[in-house]
Amino acid sequence: MFNDSVLTLFAASEINGEALKPVKFGTSGHRGTSLKGSFNEQHIVAIAQAVVDYRKENCINGPLFVGRDTHALSKPAWEIVVQVLAANGVDVRIAQDNEVTATPLVSHAILTANTAATEQLADGIIITPSHNPPEDGGIKYNTPDGGPADGSVTGWIENRANQYLQQLQQNNEADIQRVSLDEALAKASTYDFVGIYVDDLKRVVDLDAIANSSLKLGADPMGGTALPVWNKLAENPAFNLKVVNDQIDESFAFMPPDHDGRIRMDCSSTAAMAKLLEIRDQFDLAFGNDPDADRHGIVDAAGLMNPNHYLCVCVDYLMKHRPQWSRDLKIGKTLVTSSMMDRVVSANERVLYEVPVGFKWFVQGLFHGELAFGGEESAGASLLTFDGNAWSTDKDGVVLCLLAAEITAVTGLTPSQYYAELVKQHGNPHYKRVDAAATPEQKAAFSQLTADSVTESELAGYAITSVHTNAPGNNAAIGGLKVCTEQGWFAARPSGTEDIYKIYAESFQGEAHLQSLIEEAQKLLSQIL
Repeated sequence: MFNDSVLTLFAASEINGEALKPVKFGTSGHRGTSLKGSFNEQHIVAIAQAVVDYRKENCINGPLFVGRDTHALSKPAWEIVVQVLAANGVDVRIAQDNEVTATPLVSHAILTANTAATEQLADGIIITPSHNPPEDGGIKYNTPDGGPADGSVTGWIENRANQYLQQLQQNNEADIQRVSLDEALAKASTYDFVGIYVDDLKRVVDLDAIANSSLKLGADPMGGTALPVWNKLAENPAFNLKVVNDQIDESFAFMPPDHDGRIRMDCSSTAAMAKLLEIRDQFDLAFGNDPDADRHGIVDAAGLMNPNHYLCVCVDYLMKHRPQWSRDLKIGKTLVTSSMMDRVVSANERVLYEVPVGFKWFVQGLFHGELAFGGEESAGASLLTFDGNAWSTDKDGVVLCLLAAEITAVTGLTPSQYYAELVKQHGNPHYKRVDAAATPEQKAAFSQLTADSVTESELAGYAITSVHTNAPGNNAAIGGLKVCTEQGWFAARPSGTEDIYKIYAESFQGEAHLQSLIEEAQKLLSQIL
């Protein structure tokens, strides 16, 4: 068993004599670790009961799909969620044979159920801390639109859960219903997440083109939930696909350390993807996914592709190879995604939809078929089906990997070669993120910034063309600042957990100009915070 103290402390009522930390939903649910009192049994029962209460308040009475990844804390948390849901009479749907279930499969299941439903709406819970270290845990709620719940929903659930948590810590009692695990599993229904998802993939990716191409494909699930999906696809003799790593180990001991020596299953990190990179010459294309398979890592002869670069390739290709899509469909990006995307979208005469950080901002656009594609710089994206309907309204790492194979099969170019062609057309951006120390007061000051806070007219030698504290696409507050010129930009936002703020910067004038952007951004911020 991985790190017995992690699971021993899971049921603790306090850590080192201190009360458990409160429930706190970020951009992707509540995350923490039992070692620090931030992801424990009390958190899970409180969140699960709060979700039940939210469903009742909003007349959501259809099936609730529950998935989990392969982290050590995910299975015990999943068991608790199922116990609480079953005790409250929820129609629980779980995977067959106690199988782990990826985030995009839960999203797809919700949308599939609600397409067929007339009155009862489905939703879902996914137990995952994404690519975070092995000792971490996470839980998120996906609403009937299939995507991660927006801030108004998570705020409601967070407040209710913390009320329950406070009751539990005061007297070890709360109005929380719970049955035994055996009774809960007996009440739950099984759902063929993998089979239904794989059978449906032809609606979103040109599988025939991939099969007819004879491309040699490799897939590394990185010890996560993509394993049963890739195994199912590998059963198809028309696919020349090899699963290079079939290990499931809650310690993730097979993983090489990330850049800082910690273990993270981050498929956008060259350090974490080192083993796949070592054997890339065995394949035309190879793929990696994080533990809940909502992120993608694309490897070709040139190495691991930068996520920003690959998103731009996807958009350019899709705009040229999805003739059924209306030209009115918008392309979604987060405000810290490369501006190469802006140039690609403009060249294809489409409309860009720029939003704050967080995939939740794309959910409604994908759900209503108004966004053709939504992508964020951290290697997460989803897209519409061939006929313009929602496929998943949460990030889908598997589909983005298969799309890379389609692109190469159809164009004859690997994703890296395709991106090189975009560079010839639109210029070569240089992108970097750095962290800077910030006091709590400075972090709080970000929320008070306005466009008028920036009085300079130039940034790194170029005229400032726009200043944003709200995203251009949906006018939502970005929690920070973005300053743009014709040849570069920077964005800054405070960390939610550390005493730092993050600076993202990009230049189309080379590394020296990029460094100037960062230095001038830090100077400007020091004057206005």
